[in-house]
Amino acid sequence: MRSQQFSEGVFVFLMLGIAVFSGIVFVLGFGKSRIRFKGARMGELAIIGVIIIGIIAAVIMAAMQMLGGYLF
Repeated sequence: MRSQQFSEGVFVFLMLGIAVFSGIVFVLGFGKSRIRFKGARMGELAIIGVIIIGIIAAVIMAAMQMLGGYLF
C-alpha cells in the first residue's frame, strides 16, 4: 500500500514536471520574447535540447509506470 502511494506521488510529480517544462519550451519557442533558433547561441540551443530530452524521458517514465500497473 505504501509503495502504491509512492508511485502515485512520483507520477503526479512527473506530470507536474512535464507541464512546467513544456510551458518553458513553448514560451521560448512561441512566446512574445521567443528565441529565434537561427540566431540563438550554441548554449541556448543546448539548454533547450536538454529540456526537450528531459520531457521525453519523463513521458517515457510515466508511460512505463502506467503500463507496469503501479498506479491505481
